[in-house]
Amino acid sequence: MKDDQERQDRPVTGRVRWRRFAALCVPGFAVTGALAVALAQGALAASFAVSGQQFKVSADRLTGTGFAQYGSVDVNARDELLPVAVTGIREAKLHDLCQSVVTTLPLLGDISLKLSAGGGGRPAEATDLFVDANQLSGDASFRQIEIGRDASTLDKGPDKARGMQDAFAQQADSLEIENLRQVAWATNAGTFTLSGLHMKVSKGRHECF
Repeated sequence: MKDDQERQDRPVTGRVRWRRFAALCVPGFAVTGALAVALAQGALAASFAVSGQQFKVSADRLTGTGFAQYGSVDVNARDELLPVAVTGIREAKLHDLCQSVVTTLPLLGDISLKLSAGGGGRPAEATDLFVDANQLSGDASFRQIEIGRDASTLDKGPDKARGMQDAFAQQADSLEIENLRQVAWATNAGTFTLSGLHMKVSKGRHECF
């Protein structure tokens, strides 16, 4: 019993292979059909209709406290349902943050909007951060992680970071991700402070990664 307790108290660290990590999330995405029905019936409420374009986000390092993750769906203005992994973080810091989106316009071709912030030792900061993504990679470590928890019982992330009953989820006291790369449909936060903000619009494809 003592050995078991010591193993439980030991922080989870090291390199995470995100393909294996994603495989753990498969049970959550198996309920996408049920989520779609729940959304259509009003049991789930999307915070806003997402655009038809995904965007890329990168950061040299993300640190956060109060992590929760579960499967859900977003909906766009055409009422199309988009399966996502929702990541909620109570307090997050992002070092050397980059965000980019590319729009293809008639005659003009590709137009890129690229935003950067959080450099020079002054990270971007967010509270009650939610990211709806379908791709994520990086080198991650978690402290006091719980994998396979019922999504409706999550209590470590932001107050509203909960999914459907019986759906797969995970949570942790804290996390750190080096070389974060993700493709997302939506982000929202209670507060988002972007130190050293710089935005540029240019022709061609100029993405974060």
